[in-house]
Amino acid sequence: MPHIRPISELRNNSNEISEFCKTNNEPVFITKNGVGDMVVLSMEMYERQQAMLDNFSKQKQ
Repeated sequence: MPHIRPISELRNNSNEISEFCKTNNEPVFITKNGVGDMVVLSMEMYERQQAMLDNFSKQKQ
């Protein structure tokens, strides 16, 4: 189940959101005025996804 938070929580609870991403290896979806605005993930998860994308694009060539 996606973890969704309003942008005000990103501003007020950034350390908690950061810890959640690192501990659970899951993204946090940030909303602005009730609409999806951005996704926050740990650096480790981001790098892992980028490596997977890179590997996938090399296989397609």
